[in-house]
Amino acid sequence: MTQHSQLTAVQNSEFKVIGLVGIPATDAARHTFRDLCNALDSAGFSVIAEDRAYRQCLALQLPQHMRVGTLPEIGAQADLAIVIGGDGNMLGAARELSLHDIGVIGVNRGSLGFLTDLTPDQAIEQLSEVLAGKYHTEMRFLLDTEITGENQQSLRGNAMNEVVLHSDKVAHMIEFEVFVDQHFVFSQRSDGLIIATPTGSTAYALSAGGSIVHPALAAINIIPMFPHTLSSRPFVVSAESTISLRVAPDNEPLQISCDGHNSLKVAPGGVIHVRRQHEHLRLIHPHSYNYFNVLRSKLSWGSRLF
Repeated sequence: MTQHSQLTAVQNSEFKVIGLVGIPATDAARHTFRDLCNALDSAGFSVIAEDRAYRQCLALQLPQHMRVGTLPEIGAQADLAIVIGGDGNMLGAARELSLHDIGVIGVNRGSLGFLTDLTPDQAIEQLSEVLAGKYHTEMRFLLDTEITGENQQSLRGNAMNEVVLHSDKVAHMIEFEVFVDQHFVFSQRSDGLIIATPTGSTAYALSAGGSIVHPALAAINIIPMFPHTLSSRPFVVSAESTISLRVAPDNEPLQISCDGHNSLKVAPGGVIHVRRQHEHLRLIHPHSYNYFNVLRSKLSWGSRLF
């Protein structure tokens, strides 16, 4: 990693309090966490380490006066959160940090890195430019999910990538109806349904045949999962829409998964409402960031011919 001396000093930055977030499960990720802690501390920034990350890096030489806090505390107190890890770490952090007015940037210590822009070997140099004000901001919206029904308590969750209705059994058909803004769209027998943001259009939704949606578009992607009809196709609706799913009363209990992690049970006859979350994630990118460069690199698209 680049030397600490290249990091922008705190007096030259609009970001004064920096949160370090993630679950550094590998030695490489832990060393990245340590180097960032020491570099930011040496430059005069106030650093708050997420408690889980701090515990995993206790064996390393960290600043003795470093503050430690939970993810909600970092969201409430920090000006910028640096997420160390892969897209999974970023998704987990984003669901909480989106509820706070805080910038978020990621150091890629995972495999794909659609959402984590900084490379480990250049993280200090790239971060120094961001701290000096050489960055641009992108507002990404999330989905808010509410489950209601006569036979269950109301449940809520949010998702950066996608909300998925599915059974807890493999290759198990379920029955449900889909409404958009209270207008009936179709009934379906399938393995489930994916409701994805533009951010999530390059994740699970892409593997299920959904379209890639540019993150600047205010749109929601709806993708049936292995439908029992050849006429069923993915479609896109306005992000202002409310998508409602009504589960058949004779279905076995189903599940709603938010970003593949947070699972909520859906009782037979339950109703799921999915809409755009009011708060956005303020994603920070280095000036060199280009969305189409990311797609070309991560999806192995062809380079220019001439």
